[in-house]
Amino acid sequence: MKETTCALILAAGKGTRMYCETRPKVMLELLGEPMLWYVYKALAPVFHTRLHTVVGFQAEVIGDTFHDHLERMIIQEQQLGTGHALQVAWDSLKKAGYTHCLVINGDTPLISTETIEHMLETAQREEADLAFATITPEGPNAFGRVLRDKDGNVSAIVEKKDYDPATHGPEPAEVNAGIYLLRMDTIEPLLGWLSNANKSKEYYITDLVEFAIADKLKVHAVECGNDVSLMGVNNPAELVEAEEVLRARIIADYQAQGVIIRSPSSVRIGPRANIKPGVEISGPCEIYGETCIGSEAKVEAFTSIFETWISERSTIHPFSHLDQAVVGHDCSVGPYARLRVGAVMEDEAKVGNFVEMKKAVLGAGSKASHLTYLGDAEIGAGVNIGAGTITCNYDGVNKHRTTIKDGAFIGSNTALVAPVTVGANALVGAGSTITKDVEANGMAIARGKQISLRRKR
Repeated sequence: MKETTCALILAAGKGTRMYCETRPKVMLELLGEPMLWYVYKALAPVFHTRLHTVVGFQAEVIGDTFHDHLERMIIQEQQLGTGHALQVAWDSLKKAGYTHCLVINGDTPLISTETIEHMLETAQREEADLAFATITPEGPNAFGRVLRDKDGNVSAIVEKKDYDPATHGPEPAEVNAGIYLLRMDTIEPLLGWLSNANKSKEYYITDLVEFAIADKLKVHAVECGNDVSLMGVNNPAELVEAEEVLRARIIADYQAQGVIIRSPSSVRIGPRANIKPGVEISGPCEIYGETCIGSEAKVEAFTSIFETWISERSTIHPFSHLDQAVVGHDCSVGPYARLRVGAVMEDEAKVGNFVEMKKAVLGAGSKASHLTYLGDAEIGAGVNIGAGTITCNYDGVNKHRTTIKDGAFIGSNTALVAPVTVGANALVGAGSTITKDVEANGMAIARGKQISLRRKR
């Protein structure tokens, strides 16, 4: 059955309850990744390319982010509910020849591959025409209530907004988790029965349960207890709660692998990071994107790291920010350093406090220890950059590069006006403004002559 089963992710909603009406709900982030990213990640091992997504509000934002899934995205022009989304997608799924369809909401970032496989296996074993997952969460929630008859069989799902104790009886603890497995040939005739005669004026996919029972089809509820992986995100508090569950899982996994994490409750590591055993991390800090940290490296407190490669035995000192940078072996960064996009530190290089790099290479063993900006620069090995040095890379229209060859010494408070080259082993005197190339083994001083006058009292 698996090979002819597809997954349909419902991701068209605006997310009004999230108070974010400028981007799709499923694009809200947890640990630096959109909610939808987690759903794709969980489903991919089971469905591979049989993954389809219903998109609507700000569909282009989702398409731009998830290029690999763009061809299998289905547009829901009007967002009229989950049942309507299924109706919109149905013809595309039917033409593809699928026999079964798993339907899941795109706002379930905690979902696991294991839970999906359990759902499929149970539904197959029960030979269900319609199977859906149920949970019994603690505390109040906005999920649809699962109704059962006196024999314990499922009779219907009633959305929270439409639940009336006078009509439906005492409110049950068991709720619908929003994951369904549909046998397409037997469920298809029921799609036309869907109605928006409810308080939300939407077409609910949950109504298919009652219709299937009335049509004598086999309906099975896959009871999942209090499985938090099935909890959807409906408001800002639930978003933060889900993020904390993910954060704790990731920290525990790294600790089990031999990563030392101090103040772990204040450390946030994204799911795409790769941190090797033997790394030491002190919170608070944030590590996101495809960051890779080599063994025996140290990340000290109050740091922020995104999409950065940090090699073995390097130390990131407190209050440093690294964004899409590369740090070689045995380097020292910070404190209070900023490595921006394209910054590369080769082995044993050092940047100290209040040093910023952008699209610049700092060669092996070179150092810029204090109060320096290195932008659009190529700096060789064994170079010393004095405090207060600036590569003046922008002329008001274009960016230009500064080149400093191996072994050069740049005195403090120097301005290097690009394009300019400082030759190997050259010396630039402190306080200079360099506008012309400096030859190898040469010395350049470009500053006004000092004048001493008697001070007037």
